[in-house]
Amino acid sequence: MTQAILREIMDYANRADPYPLYEKLRETPVAHDGDGPYVISTYYEIQSLLHDPRISSDAANLASTASDPLAGGEEEGTTLPPSFLKLDPPDHDRLRRMTNRPFGPPHSPHKVHDMRDELGGIVSGLIDGIVAADPLDRIDLVDQFAYPFPVTVICRLLGVPPEDEPRFHAWADTIAASLDPDPDADPTKRRVPADARMELGMYLAGLIEERRKNPGDDMLSHLATADGPDGAMTTIEALSTSALLLIAGHETTVNLITNGMLTLLRHPDVLERLRQDPELSVPIVEELLRFEPPVQLLPQRTTLSEIEVAGVTIPKGASLWLVLASGNRDPKKFENPDRFDPDRADIQHLGLGSGIHSCFGAPLARLEAQLALSELARRLENPRLLEDPPPYRQNAVLRGPRHLPIACDGIRD
Repeated sequence: MTQAILREIMDYANRADPYPLYEKLRETPVAHDGDGPYVISTYYEIQSLLHDPRISSDAANLASTASDPLAGGEEEGTTLPPSFLKLDPPDHDRLRRMTNRPFGPPHSPHKVHDMRDELGGIVSGLIDGIVAADPLDRIDLVDQFAYPFPVTVICRLLGVPPEDEPRFHAWADTIAASLDPDPDADPTKRRVPADARMELGMYLAGLIEERRKNPGDDMLSHLATADGPDGAMTTIEALSTSALLLIAGHETTVNLITNGMLTLLRHPDVLERLRQDPELSVPIVEELLRFEPPVQLLPQRTTLSEIEVAGVTIPKGASLWLVLASGNRDPKKFENPDRFDPDRADIQHLGLGSGIHSCFGAPLARLEAQLALSELARRLENPRLLEDPPPYRQNAVLRGPRHLPIACDGIRD
């Protein structure tokens, strides 16, 4: 039963609306068919496991992916080492601290806040570009806005030369697609993301070497040259960390913005409220992270020892899937969970994870989404969906529309 539901979730036919399948999963908070992963789908159990030191994110601790028929092979053949996202303490903690020094508190507490004006300028420029491109009777908000915005931001944060930014579109899309644990994927197609990782790795290695010789004030220079209490990053650590920031920082924000606009267009009353009150973007983004999270599930976590969850004993070395999007719709935590409600109080969602692996770039992702959605609401006149549901990306893990065709009557200054 569990494997059948998981295969349905992976099935592209259900990409537009997986939530009825998550509802089925929640009937058994810890589901296991005797083969494959243990699937955890309820809020409190997921939240507990995200904070449990007996759960490993290190793929090296997986006893065997062969026993998991739904496991993906995204790390196979990669030329990049695991980022700190896929490491356990103490290595995870050391690298995360080092990465955080130029990015956030306590050493750089105003970094994200001080980017607000620059981010606003990028948003305005992209919307102006929509006017220049025309026609307004068919705008693709993904290609023309949601996709270029985060990649421009993360490239500027790291210090990637503007002329090289377009190259990251192809690399990011190819690598993100490989994160989807598709049971029917053609093994020969794994060469494509491996090639993308190799090209990205070679490019970043050259950029890191250049920054060591001529450091600037960008984040990549800090990663390459800083030598704090935790020592200095090796070239390979700086390489994997910068790749993580480029890919993870881009793909999740694209989905957050696109899922957000799709939801607002389906709720025109909320869209109009946002147009009148841009500050409403703050609670709207929090509710979107619950209602339509950009990361739907975390596959391939591993138990380091035997553990009991909701009365089920999970053995050491077992593979876990934590279905965040299902936990976000758990009625035991959220009243009327299938209703989009930006006035919902105390939204303690799982949309950005929790525990030591909570989203590193959460402050930046929140600000990007708030600025993007509020400005789109203000400037687009009478926006409306042309396809509902729109075409979705193949990826079931990083779920979002591949295109979002809309029309509008004009664009305000």
